[in-house]
Parts: sequence; structure tokens; C-alpha cells
Amino acid sequence: MEFLFNVNGQFYLAAYLIGAIPFGLILAKLVAGVNIKESGSRSIGATNVLRVVKEKDPVLAKKLGAITLALDAMKGMLVLTLAILLQMPESTLWAIAVLAVVGHCFSIYLMFEGGKGIATGLGVLFLMLPIETVIALVVWFVMAKTLKISSLSSLIALVSLVIASFVIHPDIPHAPVLIIGFIIIYKHIPNIIRLVQGEEKKVI
Repeated sequence: MEFLFNVNGQFYLAAYLIGAIPFGLILAKLVAGVNIKESGSRSIGATNVLRVVKEKDPVLAKKLGAITLALDAMKGMLVLTLAILLQMPESTLWAIAVLAVVGHCFSIYLMFEGGKGIATGLGVLFLMLPIETVIALVVWFVMAKTLKISSLSSLIALVSLVIASFVIHPDIPHAPVLIIGFIIIYKHIPNIIRLVQGEEKKVI
């Protein structure tokens, strides 16, 4: 119980619990009347919201996809921003960043299932590594326009961010960046398998 009365512990718990909120699932159910956990990739992220809701209402799908993307990014940034304002140690900030992504990908509200972690990871990494994140966004935009495959574009952007972090900030602790990257890649294993088999759908 001492963990709950420790400031760091409270931040860690908040980062996980807020990160675990499945905004995509909630929005799709309330607004579009569909359960994205039962369709498409069964992920709770923006891409699956777009894919599933598009079958019912293409215009609404774009709106809900954009809102889901924004909320998933913001939920990762919320606790981290407060910790930054309170001048918490760098190690604490990185732990909060990792736990927000863990919460999204392994949500306690969904029996430890969840999304792929791209938007939430983007949110926390933008605060911790803004230059690298902007580079990754540019890479994603170019790849998305060229390849038109969301998962592949996201993975290439992720790799570019990790590489850029070693080049631009060689002295930072890279373990949290690698952990976030590993989680995101792990959650994309089904997509990677479909990519190898040539079965991954174009959604962009």
C-alpha cells in the first residue's frame, strides 16, 4: 500500500490507468453503434475505428478515426505533462511514458488486451523527444502517401524515430525508447505476418 502514497507510484498508476482507457472502442460503440473488438483487426486504435466504421459510414469513420487518434495521443501526454510541470526526475518521466503505452496496449479494462500503441507512443515521445518525433511524423506521412499501408508506414516511422534518438540525443537513456518500440512492434506482429504474406489491407 505504501506504493499508493508515494508520489512516483501515484504518477505510475495514473499513467497506466489513463493510458488504458479504450477511447476508440467507446467512441465506436456510442457514436457508430459498432464493436471494433469484434471486427477488423480487433484493435482499439484509430486505424481499426476507421476500417470498421467505414463499412457503415465513411464520413463518420474519418471523424471518429481522427478523434480517436487525438485522444489516444493526449491520454499519453496528460500525466506526463503534469509530471514535467512538477519537475519530476527524468527517470520518472520515462517510466510514465512507458506505462502510458503499456496501459494502451495491455488495458486492464479489456482483460489486458488493447491497441497497437502508435498514437499513445507518439504523444509521450513528442514530449520527451520532440525533434525525433517530428522526423518520424514526416517519415510516416511520406510512407503513408507512398505505400498506403498504415501498419508498415507506422513501423518505418518508429524505426526512424529510434535511430534518430541515438543520433540526436546519444546521451539520453535509450532503454525506455527501445521498450516502447519493442511493445509497439510486438503488438504489430499480426500485421507483420500479413505484410509478409501480402495480405495487409490498405486503409489510408
